[in-house]
Amino acid sequence: MQTGRSAAEGMKEKASNVGAAAKSGMDKTKASMEEKADKMRAHGGGEKEMAREKRDQRQAEAEMNKQEKYEENAAQKEAARPGGTVGHTHTGATGPTTGHGTAGSYI
Repeated sequence: MQTGRSAAEGMKEKASNVGAAAKSGMDKTKASMEEKADKMRAHGGGEKEMAREKRDQRQAEAEMNKQEKYEENAAQKEAARPGGTVGHTHTGATGPTTGHGTAGSYI
């Protein structure tokens, strides 16, 4: 059974993740709408393709931001636990990763 504090931290993490997912969804929708507007203004196939690529880039960025927020929320929850360690988030070429300290582990 979870203690009151860890249950509250879990709920806080879930609420933050819901907010991050909602923001990501709005950003993706905004990217799609901007693509449609750019396509309507486009004069050729090249400009329409650029609009599509721009949309894909914006949507990928929104998803990456969401995943980073999820990792940040999980790290905050872990740090709030007694004896918890604070992880560090790194974003590399393949996407975000979380490194954890070695506190509390035997090497």
